[in-house]
Amino acid sequence: MKSIKNRRALHDYYVLQKFEAGIALVGTEIKSIRAGKVNFRDSYARVLDGECWLLNLHISPWENASYFNHDPDRKRKLLLHKHEIRRLKAKVEEQGMTLIPLEVNINDEGRCKVIIALCKGKKSYDKRETIHQKDLQRSRERESD
Repeated sequence: MKSIKNRRALHDYYVLQKFEAGIALVGTEIKSIRAGKVNFRDSYARVLDGECWLLNLHISPWENASYFNHDPDRKRKLLLHKHEIRRLKAKVEEQGMTLIPLEVNINDEGRCKVIIALCKGKKSYDKRETIHQKDLQRSRERESD
């Protein structure tokens, strides 16, 4: 199983709950994902008209395609159950949370899945505290070795 991760998301957000969703892609997009040409910068998901959409996920155009190539920054539909979409919409609207893609996976069957997370933004002092805790953990591991 191939996986492409959004490393920046864990630095900028507290992850509260994760969901796995399918994603509607065109042929050249899946080829670019298999090649690892995905950029998560400023990407997020939003519920619009009862459907969940992934916005600002940059999938680079496939080099070997001719004029049939895709738009790299188009919005892509996430495939979730209705009850999951309703639950996500309620939490995002009421509690001021955000939907952030954490990783894109291609499973053994060749299907592309996106793991999105219900997140709450970190403040700058929270980010500093997280970095400090990681440094302490690294130094403890070095001492034990």
